[in-house]
Amino acid sequence: MNSLISWLTGLLAGIPKEAVVFIVSMLPIVELRGGLIAASALGIPYARALGICMLGNFLPIPFILWLLIPIFRWLKEKTRLKGLVEKLEARTLSKKDKVQKYEFWGLVLFVGIPLPGTGAWTGSMLAALLGMDRKKAILAIAIGLCMAAAIMSFLSYGLPWIIRNI
Repeated sequence: MNSLISWLTGLLAGIPKEAVVFIVSMLPIVELRGGLIAASALGIPYARALGICMLGNFLPIPFILWLLIPIFRWLKEKTRLKGLVEKLEARTLSKKDKVQKYEFWGLVLFVGIPLPGTGAWTGSMLAALLGMDRKKAILAIAIGLCMAAAIMSFLSYGLPWIIRNI
């Protein structure tokens, strides 16, 4: 993940570091996890970094919840991307067990535990593909983002501070 963040920050050179962190936090896969690591590496104060990362990671969520199904349907019918869309759907749905079993709290944990293949983007896609109530999904994702932010805040800001002060 660090090499990806280094590549992204190099690509976005010349852009204010807060904007880089915002963009990194919006991206699938890296999301808030990568945003907080990048913010810490760029020396952005914690409180500012947390707000930027939370906003950046949450911004795409309503669009995914409301527009994913119509966009996927259109892509499968009108373009040559049907195979790619079906692969993405299958890959996302392969992670549905815990979310489907525990619904709201399953989605909270799926988004909140920062592991590879989890996060707000995949959680939103799962919620949309499973037909979950959008308002409940937004709340679950928001709670999950707060959990992920707490864990990643400790790893990105707290742990380095402890190591420096030992």
